[in-house]
Amino acid sequence: MTRVQHIAGQTFHGRKGAVENRFRYGIDYVLLDAETPVEAPRLFGRNRGRLMSLWDVDHGGPPKQGAGAAWVRRVLSEQGLPSPARIDLLAQPRILGHVFNPVSFWLCHDEKGALRVVLAEVTNTYGDRHSYLCHRPDHAPITREDTLTATKLLHVSPFQPIAGGYQFRFDIRPDKIHIVIDFNAGPHGVIATLTGPRQPLTNRSILAACLRRPFGSRRVLALIHWQALRLWWKGAAFRNRPEPPPHEVSK
Repeated sequence: MTRVQHIAGQTFHGRKGAVENRFRYGIDYVLLDAETPVEAPRLFGRNRGRLMSLWDVDHGGPPKQGAGAAWVRRVLSEQGLPSPARIDLLAQPRILGHVFNPVSFWLCHDEKGALRVVLAEVTNTYGDRHSYLCHRPDHAPITREDTLTATKLLHVSPFQPIAGGYQFRFDIRPDKIHIVIDFNAGPHGVIATLTGPRQPLTNRSILAACLRRPFGSRRVLALIHWQALRLWWKGAAFRNRPEPPPHEVSK
């Protein structure tokens, strides 16, 4: 068995361009081995209902139809990449059965524990999902100095174009994580970060998370819509939702 880890972290978003907007707020993620039975506190459920839980159906495929780590192995095989020795999932958990993950991360490690591939699983508020496959061109271990790129295909914010691309940086250490997603499209763009310490998940930390950030991902959705209202008020151009990409994974 492996232990579930809790990242009581912070996310920062800073908009680039003529209409500026930035915000920072606390957020809770969990990190676990996606294929191994987990040692978890009583208030946490793995594919079962608890105050806080993580379900395979929420990840690895369309929302509510996910196949979990089996999907990751299929994707890597189709891309001609080696099968990882361990697949970790870094995601926001369900709180009282509700979840919305703007971005989750599948962290694929080799037999020595080195990070080789990351799948950034992006979900928008319309229910569309697309995953970006990140690895070094030489397939060497991913380090905190590496910048990995992907072309943007999924409509995320109605105030940003579907153009340009992402630059990802992953600093995954035994004691903390720091992830940077830098979106650039000419004069437009956003820089987003996720930072926090890695600590064992406990009943106490679950209760503390629910007290600090009540309503879990419902709060995340409310904050997203609040920031959208602020951008509209500031005069940012609104873009209608286009059709999502026909394929579920890209680089």
